[in-house]
Amino acid sequence: MEKKIEETRQRFKNEYLQDSSDKYDSRDVERLQKDDAWVEGYLTWRIYVVDDTLKMIDESFQWRKDLGVNDLTESSIPKWMFETGAVFLHGYDKEGNKLFWFKVKLHIKDAKTILDKKKYVAFWLERYAKREPGMPLTVVFDMAESGLSNIDMDFVKYIINCFKVYYPKFLSKMIIVDMPWIMNAAWKIVKTWLGPEAISKLKFASKSEIQTFIGPEYLPPHMGGMDPFKYSYPPLPDDDFQTPICDNGPIVSEDETESKEGELESKDTLESSFNSEVAVKPKKVQSIISKDNDKGDTSNKTKGARKPLTTFRGPLLHVSPAEELSFGSKETEKKCLIILNNVTKNQVAFKVRTTAPEKYRVKPSSSCCEPGASVDIVVSLHGGYQASPQDRFLVMAAEMENAGAQELAQFWKEVSRAKVMEHRYNMTSRDLCQVQLMRVTACNARLEQKLDKCLWVQKVLIGLVLILMVLNLLCLYLLGTAQRPS
Repeated sequence: MEKKIEETRQRFKNEYLQDSSDKYDSRDVERLQKDDAWVEGYLTWRIYVVDDTLKMIDESFQWRKDLGVNDLTESSIPKWMFETGAVFLHGYDKEGNKLFWFKVKLHIKDAKTILDKKKYVAFWLERYAKREPGMPLTVVFDMAESGLSNIDMDFVKYIINCFKVYYPKFLSKMIIVDMPWIMNAAWKIVKTWLGPEAISKLKFASKSEIQTFIGPEYLPPHMGGMDPFKYSYPPLPDDDFQTPICDNGPIVSEDETESKEGELESKDTLESSFNSEVAVKPKKVQSIISKDNDKGDTSNKTKGARKPLTTFRGPLLHVSPAEELSFGSKETEKKCLIILNNVTKNQVAFKVRTTAPEKYRVKPSSSCCEPGASVDIVVSLHGGYQASPQDRFLVMAAEMENAGAQELAQFWKEVSRAKVMEHRYNMTSRDLCQVQLMRVTACNARLEQKLDKCLWVQKVLIGLVLILMVLNLLCLYLLGTAQRPS
């Protein structure tokens, strides 16, 4: 893979950059030289054929420059597009992939707005690519109450090209839900555009079948789900991160009475969206730091927590582990540890948020870290809950240049988003691996049974063929003997 990546970079530089350096955005060219995962994504999608990969990169880079993808912001898209709610990210499928919703009934074909619509889709994809690099998406076309006037074949082809060329390896699957029969011909055309790499990812589902792919907690009521989410703008719907229930409260293993008190306090502090802030009691930075000095207490809290083995090196904090929080199935494996190391010369405020606040206890979930110091954060599974691939964690950090006795709640309200470092975690659980292994084993067992039946049928058919051949030979023999003169 390393040789293929290096060959791709070298040939792109020699064959595509020599006489056409202004054809691409310099930021994309620079990223291609540094980001191995990006190059690998193109190579994988083109089955490691470098010639095909280079053509794909060339087409993708030209599109990115022509559309100005690197400069797309919320303010560069017409506000009415966000207000319609025709396209948005929300929820996860059963495999833990983010859902990219297209409400087809809200789309009206209009040549005057097609360019803005293309930028609108690119904005969402680029935003997600930066926040969740390498994580695939499941595209859901909600066809409810839609008709022929809502189908724009050029726009559909553009969406397919986004996953086929511009964002390789991004597509987990494309689900067409509740498609009217009158649109069958249109989607037969769409299939021809997908190509062999993506055709297997296209799924058609009715309202009763959609729960095969997406759990009811992330399906709207008209699809038989229980998701109370209703799109509204502003702000943009984000990753549904909320403050963990036990905000700076006790973890599971501590006194049950304390835990209940912590839960009651925290219920008033849950955040309704990613951009909202926690309405907690004022916390002084100095008082929080003094609590962290109790080393004996810290050692008790981290006892039994799974120690991280990898590190993400951010500009403000080094965060361990780098990518995933992992839990096991035993009672002693219900905790894991996040370690933050301050690499700046100032205090750094941090807070932890999750998409499943009812499942987890985090202590501390909001505090600050002294220059050169480290903080251990214990994440505990609560009660009988199990980690699932849909769960996400977000660590946010910002440098406090004038700490003093500043209140953390006020600090987070005033700090600029541009100064906030974000690091995201996916969830892994050995239980999940065991379940997946059991499913694969069961699938293999079923395949073996079917294969055995096929082999048995094959043997029976061979036997019948042999019997027929013997009968034919016998008939020929009898005919021959009957025709001989006596």
